[in-house]
Amino acid sequence: MANSWRWVTLFIGLASALPAAWAEAYLPADAGQVIETLPARGSHWLELRTLRQQAAAEPQALPPVLQLVRRYIELGRAEADPRYFGYAEAALQPWLLRPAADPEVLTLQATLLQNRHEFAPALALLQRALAVQPRLAQAWLTRAAILEVQGDYAAAAGSCLPLAKTAAALVGAVCINSVLSLAGQSETAYRQLQQALEHASGAAATDRQWALVTLAEIAERRGDVAAAERHYRQALAAAAADGYLLAAYADFLLDRQRYAEVVGLLADRTRADPLLLRLALAERHLPQWDSDAHSEALQARFAALRLRGDNRHQADEARFRLQLCNEAEAAYNLAQANWRIQREPRDARILLEAALAAGKSRTELRPVLDFLAASGVQDSRLQPLIARFGEEGV
Repeated sequence: MANSWRWVTLFIGLASALPAAWAEAYLPADAGQVIETLPARGSHWLELRTLRQQAAAEPQALPPVLQLVRRYIELGRAEADPRYFGYAEAALQPWLLRPAADPEVLTLQATLLQNRHEFAPALALLQRALAVQPRLAQAWLTRAAILEVQGDYAAAAGSCLPLAKTAAALVGAVCINSVLSLAGQSETAYRQLQQALEHASGAAATDRQWALVTLAEIAERRGDVAAAERHYRQALAAAAADGYLLAAYADFLLDRQRYAEVVGLLADRTRADPLLLRLALAERHLPQWDSDAHSEALQARFAALRLRGDNRHQADEARFRLQLCNEAEAAYNLAQANWRIQREPRDARILLEAALAAGKSRTELRPVLDFLAASGVQDSRLQPLIARFGEEGV
């Protein structure tokens, strides 16, 4: 789901499957090397201070807290700054400890768990929220997003259906057609979502952007490059671009070797690890750019994430290991661990690419290949990879 910000806890056994050196913290060669630059007090400081003051002025009132938490989450996503998610969770804690937590509190906490890829506890909280308030649209939408990421398309579609009565028409259309597009009905989903967007002239800019990104992804999976680019550009113009849109469009450009455009798109968006990775992948193809500094920064960031027990970016680290470090076996181990948690086409792609590079057999990849065949997913980027396993018999 294009705006679900689907970014997974690590299986305990992963550490033993990876080289022992990976457990060590990254140490820069130069003590003066800058690993991370935190943003200065941003333009939202005054707005947030006002929201915090309103919440503090009425400690027993929930609406000001909900407004503050939602804004923290919006800013965390828009600016790729994890501190905002921490602020949001801290603000929710007193309300979560109440004997009968409010359904909206449970849903927001589930959203924060979803952001950390802690899907099972997130789904449990959503179940509690919906048991109390069955018409809570955000709970259904978040549930659908998680189930789609996990590859449970039937359950995801079932979570989209209540949105027809509880959410804006375009929101429900994006939800159901995103799922259908992954379950073997990409042509129907693309046509239906186009029609829904055409009839949603009054929709919020962010909802229109979400629909356009979803259309772009469907078109890209179908191999319609021109339509995909058109939708990506429309999405960029519809509202301020979030990290998900920028990463998706950067991947589109990377696949077409348009490296200079990736640099132009992401040069000032290096706080987010997924965006920094794509920038480094583009820079290595441009002689005038030195990608070493960004590669070293990524090495440090991934090491720091492991020290914190944060494994949201396993798929991105697998890509980093494979494409920037030429460490096929390590990339494969990471991609496999990621696949156990989430099963989007991009997750299948890095797993298949790493498996081919590491010389893995078709037997070892059978669970992945069987899932892709059973789900009916249609993706022009995956088919050549799947075919190589059949042709080579590796």
